[in-house]
Amino acid sequence: MHGTTKAATQRRSRKAFWLKQLHTWHWVSSAISLIGLLLFAITGFTLNHAAEIEGSPTVVEKSAQLPAPLLAQIAPDDADDSKKPLPAPVADWVEDNLSVKRASGIAEWSADEIYLALPRPGGDGWVAIDRASGAITTETTSRGWIAWLNDLHKGRNAGTVWKWFIDIFVLACIVFSLTGLVLLQMHARNRPSTWPLVIAGLVIPAILALFFIH
Repeated sequence: MHGTTKAATQRRSRKAFWLKQLHTWHWVSSAISLIGLLLFAITGFTLNHAAEIEGSPTVVEKSAQLPAPLLAQIAPDDADDSKKPLPAPVADWVEDNLSVKRASGIAEWSADEIYLALPRPGGDGWVAIDRASGAITTETTSRGWIAWLNDLHKGRNAGTVWKWFIDIFVLACIVFSLTGLVLLQMHARNRPSTWPLVIAGLVIPAILALFFIH
């Protein structure tokens, strides 16, 4: 009898330990992913209704003349078309005088022109430099803050740091979901509707995908 009582006590102790751990992992992962989930839920809606809430793009064009000392660094030559960064002094001058970010990126060099694409979340842009005259033309397009949030949702042109954030966010959501599932299992005995609701969450989207998506 004493051995049975001790075994039951140990089982309750183990269950209490894992229940505490699961609750800890669940709330920590939910805290980490909370704002991200809110962002991705809102942008999921805006992406689903992109045609109805599409904004009007704003385009800004600028022009400038590259100083003669810098022009020598990009003068025409007999080299084949290539992709490489602008010389650092040229890139710095473009950033400082034309309010261009990331002018140090990879540009397309041809015999007559250097073209630097500047895609970004919620917009686009480019810089074109005439290699002979040094004439610079830039164009920046902004599609508004909703497009900016939508592009963050997709990770479009958002850079490496945002890519890392999405990866960490995904891991937090997986931990949040799996710990939630185990907690459901542990409490399901006292909540009869648990598994019917979980199954409904699987079956409903499966039916919609099978019969209403063509």
